[in-house]
Amino acid sequence: MDIQATKIELAKRLLDTNDKSVINAVKSVFQNFDSDQEWGDLPDTVISDVKQSIIQIEAGEGIPHDKAQETCKKWL
Repeated sequence: MDIQATKIELAKRLLDTNDKSVINAVKSVFQNFDSDQEWGDLPDTVISDVKQSIIQIEAGEGIPHDKAQETCKKWL
C-alpha cells in the first residue's frame, strides 16, 4: 500500500471512530511529533491551516464523514 492510500485509510478510520481513547492517542502522537519535529519542513501556511482546522474540529465545526467522502470522490 502506498503512502497516500495509507493516509486515506487512516483518515477514514479516524473519521469513523467515536472512541475518545483512539482520538486522544492519535492526538498525542501528533503532539509528540510536533514537539519533536516542529512540523518538519511543512510551509508555514500549511501549519497554520492545520492548526486552524484542529481548532474548528474541536469546536464541533467539522464536516460529517459522508460529506467528506462525497467531496473526496471527485479527487480519487
